[in-house]
Amino acid sequence: MDDFERRLQEYLRERSLSTSVETLTPDASTREYFRIGWKGGTAIACVYPEPFVVSEHSYLDVTGLLSRNDLPVATIFDFDENHGVIVQEDFGDTVLRDVLSEADSAIRERLLDEAIRLIAKIQAATNDAIKSGSIAGRLKFDIEKLVWELEFFRTHYFESLKRSPLTPADVAALDNEFHELAAELESRATVLCHRDFHAANLMLDKDQNIRIIDHQDARIGSAAYDLVSLLLDRVTESPSAEWLAERRRVFLSKRSELGLPKFDEADFAYEFRLQTIQRCLKAIGTFSFQSVNRGKMYFIPFIEPMFAIVLRAAKNLDRFPLLQQLVEAQLN
Repeated sequence: MDDFERRLQEYLRERSLSTSVETLTPDASTREYFRIGWKGGTAIACVYPEPFVVSEHSYLDVTGLLSRNDLPVATIFDFDENHGVIVQEDFGDTVLRDVLSEADSAIRERLLDEAIRLIAKIQAATNDAIKSGSIAGRLKFDIEKLVWELEFFRTHYFESLKRSPLTPADVAALDNEFHELAAELESRATVLCHRDFHAANLMLDKDQNIRIIDHQDARIGSAAYDLVSLLLDRVTESPSAEWLAERRRVFLSKRSELGLPKFDEADFAYEFRLQTIQRCLKAIGTFSFQSVNRGKMYFIPFIEPMFAIVLRAAKNLDRFPLLQQLVEAQLN
């Protein structure tokens, strides 16, 4: 029994609850998840690496923010700071990514449109996030954060995974392009983002409604951030430009339905491409790190398609020449 389960068992015994638990497998998480018996049904126990302070806990804070804005997040049943345990609603085991991989085109498009509407609803909670003092409203995709993620990609792809570090001259030149990209995205960071809004972090409950999970890293960012994440994370083929344009139009329509400020379609496409480069490189860095350091080699097949997406976006923008050169070299 590892430390996570030991602390969960202590929590359950202290509350005279059944100590029979089912271990669930997280993806790229430092937390561990268990299904437990709870008041005649089941619940999910999330066990953190160490004790936490409720007032500083981003998951509890953001759950409250999203819940009061009518977003479909899990109800929190209980928590224990000392044991590092949060007990919450059990959505079952149906992950949207799995459903999309097997669905016909009509069902797939319907579910994606429903997910896109949730992105717009998250953005509608921006004012509440800021005015309420939520942790999510106090964090931002600023230059420092965006550049850190890009440097994480450079380190863990070229050095950790490929074992082929860039030359000092290329590092310096690439950093200049990274800062240019980050500065422009920071200037567009105006709305609340889930930050990891992809189909593996969306579930279907017993009524086939989409439910949001893993939202503890929410922060203010680009209006394109979550849409890029939903449409382009972990793809094995690059979606067509026409399909992406249609999904962007769906998103802009959903925002309009909620009374949110309108974006010019061409300007939003430009922002979407900027965010595509940053978000996909960040994902490649994560895939590289997880593969090398945690043995999760199933991330490897997603790297090349995401490089192809980055290259197309950079070419469409006609910017970041060194990045284009380096990515082309990885694809050849």
